[in-house]
Amino acid sequence: MAHNPAISEAAKAYHEKMFPGYVSDFLRTDPEFIERFDNFAFDEVVNTEGAGGDLDGRTRFLAILAALAGCQGVDEFRALLPAALNFGVTPVEAKEIVYQAVAYLGIGRSFPFLKAANEVLEARGVELPLEGQATTTMDTRLAGGIEAQVAVMGEGMRDFWKAGEGDAAHINVWLTDNCFGDWCTRGGLALPEREMVAFCLLAAQGGCEPQLASHAAANMRLGNDRAFLVKVVSQLVPYLGYPRCLNALRCVDEAAAARGE
Repeated sequence: MAHNPAISEAAKAYHEKMFPGYVSDFLRTDPEFIERFDNFAFDEVVNTEGAGGDLDGRTRFLAILAALAGCQGVDEFRALLPAALNFGVTPVEAKEIVYQAVAYLGIGRSFPFLKAANEVLEARGVELPLEGQATTTMDTRLAGGIEAQVAVMGEGMRDFWKAGEGDAAHINVWLTDNCFGDWCTRGGLALPEREMVAFCLLAAQGGCEPQLASHAAANMRLGNDRAFLVKVVSQLVPYLGYPRCLNALRCVDEAAAARGE
């Protein structure tokens, strides 16, 4: 006997805003699943007070896109990028998430998302390449990276690039001129938004808890306080599942406690 999904009006309205006029085939093939998933992801999660229901749609989807890249959810990324654009994420912002992901995921795990983003954008009539967002050159990337690193992590990072030791000393230089100087200095996303993206990329891939705690603290330093990060993580539960989200919340609490918050 076919199951008639009891999807709430709020979930239906949110889905319609994401995908105007689209009817998912899962309603036919997996009605019980889609009833529970849609009601949770598109009603309970986005409407629960204190859990991120008050986040604007653009911020929510910036976090979701970054998390999907981090967890390697390329099919869902491809499916949700049009929804993100419908909620106010711009093509430039979407591409900047993917560009920044390279420093956290490597090109091996970022490449499919670059292709997916390009395909979705061109299918929507967006002309590529987009307007350039670089603010450094190959000659100024180290200096720019130093300033970005200080802005994100604090004045104590000013000499980080030359503080490495032994045969791994070059990694500190690369973290400054490449991770920060090439990517974090770019336009398209404000620095607090980039730190939120970095936090989501790290939370989603797992196994990066020391770095995740560090970036949770950096978010707080830039104004993305504990309450904001809890809301972001809460909004990611349908996309990442509970274990990685619970790990992320633990790192947020560790960072907040270290800062006396």
